Amino acid sequence: MPVRYSGILAAVCLLVCSPVLQVTSAEPVSDRQIIHVLNRIAFGPTLEDFHHVRSIGIDHYIAEQLNPESIPEPFELQWRIAALDTLRYDAAQLRELYGPLSGVRGFKLPPELETVRREHARTIVQQAAQARILRAILSPRQLQEVMVDFWFNHFNIFAGKDLDHLWIGDYERRAIRPFAMGRFRDLLFAATKHPAMLVYLDNTLSTAPGSPAARGNQSGLNENFAREVMELHTLGVDGGYTQEDVITLARILTGWSINRPDAREFPDHAAVFDGARHDSSPKVFLGHALRSRGKAEGEEALDILAKSPATARHIAFELAQYFVADEPPTPLVEQLAARFAASDGNIREMLRALFASREFWESYSQKYKTPYHFVISTVRAAGASVDNTRPLLGAMSQLGMPLFGCLTPDGYKNTEGAWLSPDATTRRINFATALAQGNLPIGNLTAKAALGASPDPLRPRTASMIDAARLEEIFGSTMSTATRETVAETPPELRAALILGSPDFMHR
Repeated sequence: MPVRYSGILAAVCLLVCSPVLQVTSAEPVSDRQIIHVLNRIAFGPTLEDFHHVRSIGIDHYIAEQLNPESIPEPFELQWRIAALDTLRYDAAQLRELYGPLSGVRGFKLPPELETVRREHARTIVQQAAQARILRAILSPRQLQEVMVDFWFNHFNIFAGKDLDHLWIGDYERRAIRPFAMGRFRDLLFAATKHPAMLVYLDNTLSTAPGSPAARGNQSGLNENFAREVMELHTLGVDGGYTQEDVITLARILTGWSINRPDAREFPDHAAVFDGARHDSSPKVFLGHALRSRGKAEGEEALDILAKSPATARHIAFELAQYFVADEPPTPLVEQLAARFAASDGNIREMLRALFASREFWESYSQKYKTPYHFVISTVRAAGASVDNTRPLLGAMSQLGMPLFGCLTPDGYKNTEGAWLSPDATTRRINFATALAQGNLPIGNLTAKAALGASPDPLRPRTASMIDAARLEEIFGSTMSTATRETVAETPPELRAALILGSPDFMHR
């Protein structure tokens, strides 16, 4: 095995030094377009998807993906998601069932039971991650899954922040997924109001000075939430706002909080508006006079942000960067911003314009896959059966992109400079080789092992080695000359690893 691996590594290193991703003139254009569209609006091709697109045509496939609700999900995916029991609960129920009880007045669990409760709470993150991975690999609604990845990073939260380990899955399920291809305003409202976001960006610590609730540790204004809503979520860093605007929005959003675990005056234990902590004085925000209207005042401010031309430009730039190029063409950004404004922030309409643009089709293989995209696309291309997602999550962590693990509110970058390095390339080759050689423990596990227990070391680790012929059927005509020649000179049992570890495959 070490000899085989060293041979694969040496071959890939030679490819890295060769001209990358130059397609020969003999390549069928249709295959190149199929690979391009599946790499951009899906997490890479499967053999089945490759032939599906070839059968119905690219335009029909794009139209299909723009309407995910019309695509039935396979029964296997449905029952596997249904088996993840913590996904049935909303934020309030998750806190009640799994949250710490130390804050409940008059009640305290023994330390050993509190430890058990915390361990049970870890299951929530594990199941949320498993659901995300399974959908990304198995769902035919690929553009929907791509947009969930895009928007989660745009409205990033960190699972390690306070109660957010309880709410990370609910946040994706209720705040991101339903609105990923809808109106930006609805997505902004859902993400901003979710208790996970309020905790992550410290708005639960923000209290208007002089308000009825101002006392002790709850006596100060916290600007963090307001700043990130403007800088990252809406206007962008160059959006034309001032520090005074940040302070004003922070005052507007005072009172947007979560409930105390022992409170009963609100209908649930999740997000609430606490009027006692709100700044009720009149305000001027981005030139708009706002009278004190409690929670509605904050919603009015979010409406102002959602309709701003700066927000249109910011979202247009991010979409163009994600789908086209690290430095997207200015005319494309302007076109998408205009579509945002004309459609009242309709994300689906922006995507429709993006996929019809000349810039989209001229950017073949100009994007470098993030670790998340690389791992998911490798499994999809290989056609590997996944019973256990833990090795895939571990691989993402080793590549520097743990799922739900980005500490900073700007989310993970999707640019080449963030991920391309000699060490990262070696780690990708290691992963591709382990999968191709049948040495990655993702298959043939019991249900218990797949949900988190240690796999039985006596069980087979994967079903089989990956068939290189499958990969050559998908990518053969679009591989660079250097990759094609190197694969032809490589022993058959090593070809799958070489294809999956090639520079061609690491780009999209």
